[in-house]
Amino acid sequence: MKTVFAPGCALFILNPELGEKISAYLFRRYNIEDIHTTCCHHKPEFGEETKIVCVCSGCVKRYDTLYEGVSAITLWDLIDRDPDFIFPDYGGMKMAVLDACPTRQYSAMHETVRSLLKKMNIGPVEPERTKTNGKCCGDSFYGVLPKEQVIEKMKERADEMPAEDVAVYCVSCVKAVANGGKKPRYLPDLLFGVQSPVGECDPDEWHRQITDFISSH
Repeated sequence: MKTVFAPGCALFILNPELGEKISAYLFRRYNIEDIHTTCCHHKPEFGEETKIVCVCSGCVKRYDTLYEGVSAITLWDLIDRDPDFIFPDYGGMKMAVLDACPTRQYSAMHETVRSLLKKMNIGPVEPERTKTNGKCCGDSFYGVLPKEQVIEKMKERADEMPAEDVAVYCVSCVKAVANGGKKPRYLPDLLFGVQSPVGECDPDEWHRQITDFISSH
């Protein structure tokens, strides 16, 4: 079986250098053969059984359910089981955890994310709606409600976070938490000791960037 790494559209847009850091780790530690840059909205053409290492929760769901001969594993699983990974120490810092919508049925992923936070000496603080009972960050309302109401949904969800720092593992959640007035802490940033720029948070502009990337990849 072939194994490749798919950074995902959002990570490519947010911080390409972080994608390179993750790639270097996977190539070194797990002998991953290649980087898959085609968006998950397009059917992959591998020609053989392929496992895809994903960062994006949406990619996990799509590769797990839509395409024959393709399966997904998360970067979180690989790092959590790696006895040699050197975890940064965040000194017992408390962070709320916002689970990405596409992971709602993935209980094991929720626990893995929290395991990683604890290994970084971060204390996860749960909002009332969390894990399999989680509530969207607000971004999924884009295209359904006017932009101003989408931003209000983002603020509403951010207000439900029981800490100012919010651990997220979806780039759209990064944007939503920032729009809501809390500080997003992107899980790959935490793991690899970097600070990605939050970047463009206007929902119209962010979704334009995503649409452009999907169409060109």
